[in-house]
This record gives sequence, structure tokens and C-alpha cells, in this order.
Amino acid sequence: MRHRKKTVKLGRTSAHRNELLANLVCALIDNKRIKTTLPKAKAARSLAEKMVTLGKKGTLAHRRQAISTLKQEGSVRELFESIAPIFSDRSGGYTRIIKLGRRISDSSEMVLLEWVDTIAAPAVAPVAEVEAAAE
Repeated sequence: MRHRKKTVKLGRTSAHRNELLANLVCALIDNKRIKTTLPKAKAARSLAEKMVTLGKKGTLAHRRQAISTLKQEGSVRELFESIAPIFSDRSGGYTRIIKLGRRISDSSEMVLLEWVDTIAAPAVAPVAEVEAAAE
């Protein structure tokens, strides 16, 4: 029985899994949304919400703890300066998962993992702006 065993192994060693999740969270911080598989998104969501909680506390010790986990000082700076203040009045549930359907190659369930209160910049400019810029 797997009672009280919360860690999702994702078919990786513990060190590989920790680095994978740290990279996913850093990509989420930098890009505001990421496209990944459902099991990876569910595992990364847990770590992302813990990092936002550290960012909301905002002390030097919490910043060092976040750097120790995520390994990227630029992403931690972005988290503490711009993302955590947005969620200052929210007590949890900082991310959302939007299902996109199955990937054609291996039929994996694909999702978008994004922040709840931030609006991600569109990846492609609308057609009207492209046409106006061309003229």
C-alpha cells in the first residue's frame, strides 16, 4: 500500500526529478505559462506554490531557501519582486492547469500550467498588428 507516499516519481531518480521540477518552476516564473504533460504539471504545481509562499514571506532566509531549491538566482529575483506581491492577499491556489488534449506521438495528456492572477503575453502577435506593421 502506498499510504502517505506523496512523491510522484515520474520514472526518474530523485536528483533528476528535483532538477526537472526546479527547471519547470523556473520556466513558469520566467514565461508565466508552460506547456507540459499532466503528471509533470501536477508535480511542478506543488513546488511552484511552495516557492510563492516563500516569496510572500520575503525574508533573506526564505530567499536563500528558494535559491537552494530552484538554483537560478534570476528566477528567484523575479519570483520575489514581481510574482509574489501579486498573490499577497491570496492564501493558496496560485496556479491553474488547463488541459489541451493528447499529444499525437505518444498520446500523453498535455496541459498548460500558468499563474492564476497574471496575464501571459501572447506568443504570436495578432494578425491586425502584423499587417499594420508591414504597411
